[in-house]
Amino acid sequence: MTLVYLRKGETYAELGAGFAVSTTTAWRYINETVDVLAAPAPKLGAALAKAVKDGLPYLLLDGTLVSIDRVAADRPYYSGKHRRHGMNLQVIAAPDGSLLWVSGPLRGSVHDLAAARIWGVVRALAATGLPVLADKAYQGAGPHILTPYKGRDKPEPQKDANRAHAKLRGPGERANAQLKSWRILRKLRCCPHRAGRLAKAIHTLQLRETASR
Repeated sequence: MTLVYLRKGETYAELGAGFAVSTTTAWRYINETVDVLAAPAPKLGAALAKAVKDGLPYLLLDGTLVSIDRVAADRPYYSGKHRRHGMNLQVIAAPDGSLLWVSGPLRGSVHDLAAARIWGVVRALAATGLPVLADKAYQGAGPHILTPYKGRDKPEPQKDANRAHAKLRGPGERANAQLKSWRILRKLRCCPHRAGRLAKAIHTLQLRETASR
């Protein structure tokens, strides 16, 4: 039931009807199972320690917005960057796009750099000694977080550097795409603050799938 919920994003009522249980029972089963799956998801410190141990040459940092069914009045949930309501999740990925860690949720109005600082990501990444590639939203995070050059009419060397940066950062989008391939994260209809638990549960399932190959 929980796998169907995460993969297809069906409502509790639809799941209850399909599995011959009440809507309340479906809600309870799914929320309890999601919490169990989310618990063993990698913690930030452990994920970064493993990245160092595995000899990764650099890391990728990005933010993703999980859309929610809020109305225009819910301004704190509105992301000006994405122009829709949602919850901000911070994601750290390996150079090949493999998901290493996903944060808890913050309201969509929170800027990516502010979110990374709230979760202690900027400081934790600095402690690894590894270079980190991120988009322009993270400019000013520190010398260890490399972002593209800003502005128009940039000199050719800066344009070349931005192209190389984008090429290396591209796989990081794969981590977000992996999360969004589970339809529940395409638009939440439950409590928006469940976004982080759902993402962590999905991460646990993805790690189990990878380990079984």
